[in-house]
Amino acid sequence: FSFCLSFFFSLSDAKSLSSSSENENRIHLNMVKVDRRTWKGQYIEKIAKYFSEYSKVLIVDADNVGSKQLQGVRAALRGEAEVLFGKNTLMRAAISKTENADYMSIIPYIKGNVGLIFTNGDLTKLRDLCYEHKVKAPARVGAIAPCLVVIPKGPCGLDAQKTSFFQALNIQTKIARGAIDIVNDVKLLQEGDKVGPSECVLLNMLGISPFNYGLVPLNIYDSGSVYSTAVLDITEADVLGKFMQGVSKVAAVSLVIGRPNAASVPHMVINGYKNVLSVALATDISFPLAEKAKAFLADPSAFVVAAPVAATSDAPAEKEAEPEPEEEEESDDDMDGFSLFD
Repeated sequence: FSFCLSFFFSLSDAKSLSSSSENENRIHLNMVKVDRRTWKGQYIEKIAKYFSEYSKVLIVDADNVGSKQLQGVRAALRGEAEVLFGKNTLMRAAISKTENADYMSIIPYIKGNVGLIFTNGDLTKLRDLCYEHKVKAPARVGAIAPCLVVIPKGPCGLDAQKTSFFQALNIQTKIARGAIDIVNDVKLLQEGDKVGPSECVLLNMLGISPFNYGLVPLNIYDSGSVYSTAVLDITEADVLGKFMQGVSKVAAVSLVIGRPNAASVPHMVINGYKNVLSVALATDISFPLAEKAKAFLADPSAFVVAAPVAATSDAPAEKEAEPEPEEEEESDDDMDGFSLFD
């Protein structure tokens, strides 16, 4: 009987091992569709296709971005742009194998956890869409704070037993109705600070998710040039203002050194006219434009413009003369207690 039981269990173990090995082989075959060399070749062809179809590339940072969040960005950009991620070494190798040498300017910016978004549309709209797809995330130990973290004052929902924890962080609190109230707003983390264990525990206890993570646009490739995304914030008014400042500086320098150009010639002509007019007024020399100035200096009253009649009629009437204040009668109270019959 014992021999039969041992034979039965050994047979069942063999079947289970064979079935598990078959499942593993099936999963392995499903995951690995092509070999690595073929997959690299397909990746290089894909990036070369994107460069040929699109003229603009947005380089984005994807730190702390999950796969589900990235899937939502892909769905929002479908039909307008293509999102491409991969290992930095593979991306650099694929870009270096493209036929256009202008794409080489992108290689120095492929460092860290970055991706490429190819598009022919408006880059400002694409940047705003990346900012819209941000999700809240809790603080983690060792993470770099991307923004200022402030704990608001007021009740925090914790019981009085947690007072010692706040005291260790030098946070002023008070007990109200058996719960902890934070006295003042607390700046827990500055932008760029590293999250420590105490800050992480405190934020998690308070149920605060202070960070928003998403694709962060870093740089833009357009027509062979790579520049920062801050350029997208520049308006036409900013460009015109900077241009006019440059024109005024060029005109000032040109006037000092006496070199005529398109910016300084109008000022030179005006200054020359002022000099000629001054000479004409001081001498008997005259010309049509100087005659009017000489006539004005000879008789300034002739150039006084009479006030229009309509203006006087429409003017508001003068205020009526205020009546003279009547003399105040002396009251009996001012007689200091005396009357006429005393």
